[in-house]
Amino acid sequence: MWLLKHRGAAAKWTLLLAVAGWLAGALAAAPAPAAADLAVRKTLIRAILSEGQERQKYISALADSESKLARDVLVAWTQDEILLYPAPDGTMVPVLLEDQQDADGRARAIRVEDGAFLKDGKGAEMRFASGDLNSVDTDMRLRSTVQQAIDSLTLADPDPDARRSAVVKLGNSQKPKYIPVLEARLARETNGDVRKALEESVALLQLGDPDPATQIAASERLAQLKALGSIDVLKRLEASARDPRVAAAAAGAIKSINAHITTVNFFGTIFRGLSLGSILLVVALGLAITFGLMGIINMAHGEMIAVGAYTCYVVQNIFGSGFGFHVTLPFSFGGRMISFGLNLPGLNATGWLYQSYFLIALPLSFFAAAAAGLIVERAVIQFLYRRPLESLLATWGVSLIMQQLFRMFFGANNVQVDSPTWLLGHFTIDDVSFGYNRLFVISLAVVIVFGTWLLLTKTPLGLLIRAVMQNRDMASCMGVRTERVNMMTFAFGSGLAGLAGAFLSQIGNVGPSLGQSYIVDSFMTVVVGGVGSIVGTVCSAVGIGTSDQVLQQLLGSPVMGKIIVLAVIILFLQWKPGGLFSTRNRSLD
Repeated sequence: MWLLKHRGAAAKWTLLLAVAGWLAGALAAAPAPAAADLAVRKTLIRAILSEGQERQKYISALADSESKLARDVLVAWTQDEILLYPAPDGTMVPVLLEDQQDADGRARAIRVEDGAFLKDGKGAEMRFASGDLNSVDTDMRLRSTVQQAIDSLTLADPDPDARRSAVVKLGNSQKPKYIPVLEARLARETNGDVRKALEESVALLQLGDPDPATQIAASERLAQLKALGSIDVLKRLEASARDPRVAAAAAGAIKSINAHITTVNFFGTIFRGLSLGSILLVVALGLAITFGLMGIINMAHGEMIAVGAYTCYVVQNIFGSGFGFHVTLPFSFGGRMISFGLNLPGLNATGWLYQSYFLIALPLSFFAAAAAGLIVERAVIQFLYRRPLESLLATWGVSLIMQQLFRMFFGANNVQVDSPTWLLGHFTIDDVSFGYNRLFVISLAVVIVFGTWLLLTKTPLGLLIRAVMQNRDMASCMGVRTERVNMMTFAFGSGLAGLAGAFLSQIGNVGPSLGQSYIVDSFMTVVVGGVGSIVGTVCSAVGIGTSDQVLQQLLGSPVMGKIIVLAVIILFLQWKPGGLFSTRNRSLD
């Protein structure tokens, strides 16, 4: 009964004892960091103060220690920063001078033996100038040995990228003495990318072996690994090989790696084409609505792109400047500049808060461009429906005015929008590099297209837009407020252009004429896909973007690639003037 009554307390104490026993066992099994550092420091002292073969033995022991402390001290040794202090008892004490100096240019000395500051007999910290103490003598052979130990220690760096960089450096050194070091590290390496780099480096160094069998095996191994960085070494081996079997093996490896490079370039070009097509798609999607559905030739569509990009720039500055905002207008009165501003109190956004600015900038870019489009529609466009030529001239004038406004507020020079860290970098699949920012653009373009399709086909607003598009007069007679539908449609198309501007701000600089680089391609995309066809716009954008990148890769000239794409589009429209998916219209005018 007592056991049943107190079994909760008994279980609690049992659990606590078990955890305490596990911690005690773990602490007993793991060496204390201080003890490990002390052992490394003792070996460093012996390596510094000894000579000849004994010094070589201690340096080799340090190379196997995988200690960052040992690497830092050895690097200082190669830079003549290890100094010897003659102690009163006649011994030499290796020290390092602290970086921070006093007004007299003197710094405190750090003992290599224990990491403490060097003190005199009274316990006061001692300070020295750089020329007060002698450095440890070194020669070329010793420097080579120490550098080899440093390279070996770098292979044990906790950062996989640092380990991989060290491996590539040793592989490109063409020094066979590093083969045992790399093979020893290969037996302990767990990261896949670093293991591949180790295997490539070992094979590269084995190409310099005098044994033809070893050279042939190394060439075949490089071909299997698809080592892109081994092409030059293999070409030199093919040219200088005395054994025809070695030359044939090197030639086969070169052929295999070149085929792999062709595949990598192909898929890399396709990926870049898809990302370019995605940007072009988001740009053209808004134009497909304003031009295809409304019949308005909006030459200011490119400036809506710039509105979105500058909105992203402003949001970034607000997040980075304590959520304050200040605008200076370049108007002068009586020789004085007139300015106004709003400075809100707050702290600078850092860390995850600053890195999230782009997620806030995306919807704001949409709404800012939509508001700008709404203003343009109310001020100019509403008087020019069914008058395409007049709308072209009027919106061209609007684009010039907007560009000048951008120059007045933001300057004529380009501004830089920094990408958040989660959009930087890339990952590779079989040597094909995929950038995070381009993947983000592709993914969001898919979401935008799907959302636009839902809006036009599954919502009451979409029904009204399609009704007005097919027959404006009939829709008006049925009670549809065509004027309001026009406002909403034009604002939505302009908002999509603003989203495209936010995307473009993550890939390049933002300037007053940003949109002019895409307006022609956007019109071509809409016309080729079929005026008013969302599906045609998608197919056209992906096709034009991919074809442009592929032709640039094949011809080696961006200009020739664009010329050929334009010529093909002209021929295609001669054959099919309505585009890929021509839209039927019930209107008789």
